[in-house]
Amino acid sequence: MKHVEPRATPNVDAVTLHTIEHIHHAWNNALERKDAEAAAALYAPDTILESPLVRHLLKCEDGVVHGREKVREFLKQVFAHTPASRHVHSTGFFTDGRTVMWEHPHTTPEGDQMDFVEVMCIDDGLIQHHRVYWGWFGVRVLDQDRHFH
Repeated sequence: MKHVEPRATPNVDAVTLHTIEHIHHAWNNALERKDAEAAAALYAPDTILESPLVRHLLKCEDGVVHGREKVREFLKQVFAHTPASRHVHSTGFFTDGRTVMWEHPHTTPEGDQMDFVEVMCIDDGLIQHHRVYWGWFGVRVLDQDRHFH
């Protein structure tokens, strides 16, 4: 993954920005390598992860996973069933010192990819809450059940 420039509100101190930048890069690197252990290590023990993919892969009613251990097991399934259209191209992130967010846009220099917006709340150097918002291209992948192929 190429280096992306962070954008922060003026009141974010350098140490906090460095911590958030580390989590952003470490999470995306784990995603690119499909390393569930490395990704799970970035989450707090009592974390919450929300995504439409939770409902799809776990065949459950809601899209929420509670706790690092369940996030680890969920990520193992995500990485085992990642479709070819899932890439990790993004153009940067924004933070206010606690919340960090970034986009994986549909159109990239390398071609189309599944589109998401990732939002994470960071406390004490760990992901406390992770929300993934899906764009139309990614939703179509789910609708066509291509996340299992």
